[in-house]
Amino acid sequence: MTAHVDLTQTLFEVIDMRSFSNLWFWIMLALIWSGASHRVIGVPFDMVVRARRFGGQSERDLVDMVRINVNRMLHVAHVAGSWLIGLGAFVLTSLLLLAFWYDVEFAQAVVLIALPLGIVTVMSLATARRIAAEQPAPETLCKRLARHRFWVQLIGMASIFVTAMYGMYQNLSVAPGF
Repeated sequence: MTAHVDLTQTLFEVIDMRSFSNLWFWIMLALIWSGASHRVIGVPFDMVVRARRFGGQSERDLVDMVRINVNRMLHVAHVAGSWLIGLGAFVLTSLLLLAFWYDVEFAQAVVLIALPLGIVTVMSLATARRIAAEQPAPETLCKRLARHRFWVQLIGMASIFVTAMYGMYQNLSVAPGF
């Protein structure tokens, strides 16, 4: 019986199950922010680059794709916006309490991803509303999407930096003694 417990304890020491020292957490963090900066309001950014570079059909495709995604986002916000805000606030508040009141490391890791993504979601909705209201020309639309992407990337870099600093602090404060 003690050999089994010793083996389990040894495995959990070798394969660290804590969030901030787990390689999979850092890979997931990078993938999440890479995806968030690649898809601007649900539109792949390579479509924006192609529309700027070639115009014509690429430009028309971009305008159609943006129109579809903006209408979809605004419809969801209109139909279920209040419920989604309430649910999001409940989930984030619960995570914040678990993370920093009860000191649950997994919740801390999720908060450091979810909170900035919530900000990006609000920014995306604001940009979608602005695009729907103004119906900008394709050149202006490309600039607006590029500007939105810049801010998403800035929030992503700040998020990764804060998460890395907090993760290093957590790893150093819980370092195993030899």
